[in-house]
Amino acid sequence: MRTRFILIQTSHAGNVGAAARAMKTMGFDDLVLVAPRWANVLRREETIQRASGALDVLDNARIVETLDEALDGVTHLCATAMIPRDFGPPTRTPREHLEPLAGGEAQHVAFLFGSERFGMRNEDVYRCNVALSIPTDPKFGSLNLGAAIQVIAYEWRLALGGYGVRDATPAPAAADARAVAGMLDHWERSLVDIGFLDPEAPKKLMPRLQQLFNRARPTPEEIHILRGIAKAMTEAAQGRPGAPKTPSAVREDPAA
Repeated sequence: MRTRFILIQTSHAGNVGAAARAMKTMGFDDLVLVAPRWANVLRREETIQRASGALDVLDNARIVETLDEALDGVTHLCATAMIPRDFGPPTRTPREHLEPLAGGEAQHVAFLFGSERFGMRNEDVYRCNVALSIPTDPKFGSLNLGAAIQVIAYEWRLALGGYGVRDATPAPAAADARAVAGMLDHWERSLVDIGFLDPEAPKKLMPRLQQLFNRARPTPEEIHILRGIAKAMTEAAQGRPGAPKTPSAVREDPAA
């Protein structure tokens, strides 16, 4: 599928940069501007700043005078029109229309966006195969041009297969069984030291703790922390110098 984004009579240079950024994040780079307000819009400082590094999209962008020039080679045209019209193509949500489109025959798809001030002219909408309407809050449906392009670009990329999600942090490695067993032995001794575990009648406390840590899959660093806690419990129970003191409020019987 070839994809083009067409902006008609864009009045704010920053929106051109925002469009380039939105397109690049979703892997698209074919941008055509029809009669923008600024002839040098692709080189204006505000455009470059709002592009936030998507300079290759700006470098590849074309400026044309008419919509006919922008539609060269396009076989499926999607309007992005929020205002209902009495006549024209069917109105669908992006996901409703784009998923079947992506699964069909190869097309040269273009998404058409109107002026920030005037929206899309009826005659331009009539040329389209569909009018895409982003389902927004009925009480406040106004979207910035850059935001609208980002939503459409995302929905189209999702329909085409999307990109895999990259983990922000590497998956933690779980401690091995020997480390977990050693930590549990340490905890068992410390729980006896503080009087929480009766070694003569241990019941199922330690097997339950074993199951808890099996589910938790602690990392080696977390095992180290847990053993440090067990050590501190023993030191507190033995009253060693420097051991943390148990607050009196904790020692009091709540029922007293």
